[in-house]
Amino acid sequence: MSLHHLGNTRSRRALDHLLQTPDTFVFAPLPGMAECTAAVHAAPALGAAFTQYTAVFDPGGTLGQAHGSRFVYVLQGILELACGDGPAVTLQAGGYAFLPAGRPHIFRATTSSRAAVIEKDYVSLEGTPLPEKIIGQECDVVSTPLLGDSALQVRTLLPASTAFDFAANTMEYQPGARLSMVEVHVMEHGLLMLEGEGIYRLGDAWYPVAAGDFIWMAPYCPQWFGALGSRPARYLIYKDWNRHPLANSDRSVRG
Repeated sequence: MSLHHLGNTRSRRALDHLLQTPDTFVFAPLPGMAECTAAVHAAPALGAAFTQYTAVFDPGGTLGQAHGSRFVYVLQGILELACGDGPAVTLQAGGYAFLPAGRPHIFRATTSSRAAVIEKDYVSLEGTPLPEKIIGQECDVVSTPLLGDSALQVRTLLPASTAFDFAANTMEYQPGARLSMVEVHVMEHGLLMLEGEGIYRLGDAWYPVAAGDFIWMAPYCPQWFGALGSRPARYLIYKDWNRHPLANSDRSVRG
């Protein structure tokens, strides 16, 4: 008998972090979805200040309007994005889009598809214009070494402009590459493993992680990662930034 049927899983929940493995994902439709379901990984119910979920589309399935700003990264299949300001844009695996809060749009799958979706109430910054729509392809973004380590490459998918109150990056580690320090900081993270495997330190625990796993890290959660195996490890990571920790939540903008 599989140990899973005896209640075994790598998923773990702690006050300052969550490791959620695919065997524990539960899918259900969210309002505005049609022929589409979501496994919600991070949400205010967890203590997060953003929401992240994996959306699974049947052919013709749609993802409706967002709550706040929305970032979508295509994991598999083909999505068409219509914004009402021109022809629909086709996004394949590795394609991504950012839609500012309040921007009408719809995603429609032309084949069976999966996407990582991040939504956040936008926190405005006095004297700074609202962010613009962004559409891109990960492979077109030039990677840069993290802290000079060529074995650890970062692709910045959203501009560093202060108009944006969160970042979405991919990070790729060659086998054996690792973060140079244990990080402890005010920003929280949502992280989806895209490829490979490794060891993640979260709080006072070390976890084996692999492609498909999701990790939430609360502010000030000690964190560190090292890649294992014979192939690179790569993940998509969210962080809130560009805002003062005392930013007034009343200035948040919903869609």
